Amino acid sequence: MKVVLSVVGRLKERYWTEAEAEYRKRLRPYCQLEVVEHKDDAAQLTALARAGTVIALDERGPSMSSPEFARDVLAAGERGTLPSPLVFAIGGADGHGDALRARAQRLLSFGRLTIAHRLVRILMLEQIYRGFRIVRGEPYHRD
Repeated sequence: MKVVLSVVGRLKERYWTEAEAEYRKRLRPYCQLEVVEHKDDAAQLTALARAGTVIALDERGPSMSSPEFARDVLAAGERGTLPSPLVFAIGGADGHGDALRARAQRLLSFGRLTIAHRLVRILMLEQIYRGFRIVRGEPYHRD
């Protein structure tokens, strides 16, 4: 299954790039992961015009537990009930505009907290990894 992380901005600090590299490595057995960095919101929106299933990380969306995410998003993607690729869109410092929210098939929130967009990028990779482990019944997640 192909998974795309569509992000506005670049990771500059070494600690972020190292964390991303670790999760990219962990995800290799589970999916074909592509991280696409966009200069700005407009470039991201243009790129997403032809994408499969777009899930925008946005504070307006519902939050899910990790098992719900694994079942409703990743397992559905693997079954083919969600068009491929699964694209997780992460906005810049100001989040997403109305046009991208309208383009997305789903919104997903990490809760009501404000979280730096660079950290959201790492959190999303971790949740994708966790979700694949849950779907396959492998140890990692604890209830």
